[in-house]
Amino acid sequence: MRDISFPGGETVPVLGQGTWMMGEKPERRREEIDALRLGVSLGMTLVDTAEMYGEGATERLVGEALDGLRDEVFLVSKVYPHNASQRGVIAACERSLKRLGTDRLDLYLLHWRGDVPLEETIAGFEALRQAGKIRHWGVSNFDVDDLEALFDAPGGNACATDQVLYNLSRRRSEYDLAPWLAERGMPMMAYSPIEQGRLRTVGVLGEIARAHHVEPLQIALAWVLHRPGVIAIPKASTEAHVRANRAAHDINLSAEELALLDHHFEPPSRKRPLEMI
Repeated sequence: MRDISFPGGETVPVLGQGTWMMGEKPERRREEIDALRLGVSLGMTLVDTAEMYGEGATERLVGEALDGLRDEVFLVSKVYPHNASQRGVIAACERSLKRLGTDRLDLYLLHWRGDVPLEETIAGFEALRQAGKIRHWGVSNFDVDDLEALFDAPGGNACATDQVLYNLSRRRSEYDLAPWLAERGMPMMAYSPIEQGRLRTVGVLGEIARAHHVEPLQIALAWVLHRPGVIAIPKASTEAHVRANRAAHDINLSAEELALLDHHFEPPSRKRPLEMI
């Protein structure tokens, strides 16, 4: 598994596991737990969740899935913007830790920018870090102007990453956000890297997939994994899907194939607002 570095030098795999909408259906719980545990065994040791997911239900599932595996995993969770005051973020983190059954998070993210002043959120993050409750902190769904405001705030330059919507059909971040992060040595975390399975699989994706004897959405994920400075966190609720995601990591796309994908899924030619779902 290839890895990527955070600004402080710590490395994580370029392919992790997302968990949005997991833990919400009791009849699928065992299957989802087995999928997450398999992913860890295959090297997908970065696991991403959030207090928003299932209003805590997903964190409880993740905690159960990682029982006995916690030290092998780089665990990420996210705080609601309305919980992101200095005191609020500390309380929210404590609740997440309890649901996850752990004593620390490896990375804690502000889920999106809300009305709470960034200075308060940073202060809460730093208090959590000093207490050993989190090891790193970052943001999600921040565009360049948001990041510049963050970095202008005291302590804001300790931000480790920005998690954003990014896939073949959602490339707006390439125009200025990705270069901004690269200049500062910050990886970009790509959520929904295959657009929740909604990408058009006939046409160019299907043609390239046939040449590699894989599925079209594996090509879409392989494309994200070819992007420099990007961590992909696709969700997989079954062991078969986990294995398919892991196999996508090993697909080598040629320069011609990458150019063909660029032709059919054009990169941005001007600044447009960052998308989120």
